Amino acid sequence: MSLMLKLLTITLLLTSFLYAKTTSEKLEYYLTEKYEDNENIKTIIVKVEEVKVLEGMKGWNAYIVGLRATLKNKPRELIKQKIIWFSNGTMITKELTNLSNGDNYADEVKPDIKASEYSKENLVYGNENAKYKVAIFSDPLCPFCKDFAPEALKYMKKYPKKFAVYYYHFPLLRIHPASAIITRAAVVAQRAGVKDVSIKMYDIQVNAKEKDVEKILIAFNRVVGSHVTQKDIKDPSVSEAINHDTSFATDLFVSGTPTIYFDGKIDKTRKKYKTAE
Repeated sequence: MSLMLKLLTITLLLTSFLYAKTTSEKLEYYLTEKYEDNENIKTIIVKVEEVKVLEGMKGWNAYIVGLRATLKNKPRELIKQKIIWFSNGTMITKELTNLSNGDNYADEVKPDIKASEYSKENLVYGNENAKYKVAIFSDPLCPFCKDFAPEALKYMKKYPKKFAVYYYHFPLLRIHPASAIITRAAVVAQRAGVKDVSIKMYDIQVNAKEKDVEKILIAFNRVVGSHVTQKDIKDPSVSEAINHDTSFATDLFVSGTPTIYFDGKIDKTRKKYKTAE
């Protein structure tokens, strides 16, 4: 890029920044300028996707920013990422802590699930047009999930017109490596029409560190009532399904299980389904 063209680009960017009407627009222009200074980036699109008001931090909002970029050394590979910035309209920061209670808002803010983001393949109970949409991100070997998921799923299963229940596999492989096989087997069994896979698999008795694939599948099939084989779980479409779930969880900043969304918003109580009218 010539010096004249670069100066013109900077001038246009700064002019746009000055005339930006909202903090979201200012943030988009500012971040675009910063990222374009990175010599490794070929193209970058910055878009504020959501704005969330922060309770207890008057004047400060959280901005969930979506990035779509390509790198010069991999121009055909599109990189998509979401990050959180905080701003009061004149300043921005990536870390914001409430001094009165010690809350780190970077850990508290979660994106909402948009209506278009629910996948039919993840619908395990209810009708997609039900009154409420509930999304569950879970690991079948997580002790907390075992205490929550089966009971919640059994309850909501009884009210198909009231709840549309979407289940997303989010195996915590660092601490439950055996979950990798169980979740893949669950996808296969679900597609084969086996009933209540998402409930039954929490009864599987297997060491979370188990690496013997056949041993895990035997335990899975015995409990679930299926006939899933090693060949079945190696199908590329199974990997695509698991990758879809984990990528979706990453976009929502899900880091632990079980994580529950009720009507598109994070439900930290995990109890809203019980009181829904």
